[in-house]
Amino acid sequence: MSSGPPVVLEPAAYAGRRTLALLREMGRIGVFAVQASYRVATRPWKLGRVVDQVHFIGMKSLFIVGLTALFTGMVLGLQLYYVLVKLGSETVLGAAVALALVRELGPVLTALMVTGRAGSSMAAEIGVMRISEQIDALDTMDIDPIKFLVSPRLLASLISFPLLTAFFDCVGIFGGYLTGVVLLGVNSGIFFNHMGMKVEMQDVSGGFIKSLVFGAIVSIICCYQGYMTHLRREGFGARGVSYSTTTAVVMSSVLVLAADYVLTSFLL
Repeated sequence: MSSGPPVVLEPAAYAGRRTLALLREMGRIGVFAVQASYRVATRPWKLGRVVDQVHFIGMKSLFIVGLTALFTGMVLGLQLYYVLVKLGSETVLGAAVALALVRELGPVLTALMVTGRAGSSMAAEIGVMRISEQIDALDTMDIDPIKFLVSPRLLASLISFPLLTAFFDCVGIFGGYLTGVVLLGVNSGIFFNHMGMKVEMQDVSGGFIKSLVFGAIVSIICCYQGYMTHLRREGFGARGVSYSTTTAVVMSSVLVLAADYVLTSFLL
């Protein structure tokens, strides 16, 4: 006679197991985030490693962020122009482009671009260190792996993301200017005048708050996935690193979008 649960209970049992696994994973990520944040504030500060990570996360992302911002601003200017013409309000094109970029598109698209370029690299690099036992070697040498590997990346992300967001906003507004003023003939004085009147400091600060939160999310999730590569059930070695990298990018992107909704609800 079968000793397992009745057939009708199997879906509920599966849902329960998945829920418990999700809660355990969220708990691990939370503990990992607290440990990394605590070590950011404790000495000794690895300033050299932080500078290296700022260069890697921030400086080396400028091209892809700038290119994305330029075309985003140009497309935004083009689309908004034809919408505003139908409403008889094409004079507010500059304000509409700037507000869309500063409040929403700037921090979100910057986070997604940096996740794809730098976040995946963070997960893969730390994952390779885990499967090659370099992290275990750090423990053996009495070097805190989280302090050495994760905290500099977290601090560098908190520095780089707002700067990249500001760069995205400026390049995006320039792209909107190219489309609206140069190509479509909107008066440049009106374009910038309405922008100056409608964009407030609250809009700019809200975008920077989002970028800080997104920077923390991306760095924590990507470092966590790489750090915990050895615990993956999908496989060990190169296969585990590939799954960790993919999971890091997907999870970071989804959490960025979810956090964007929550933050927008509070910042409106």
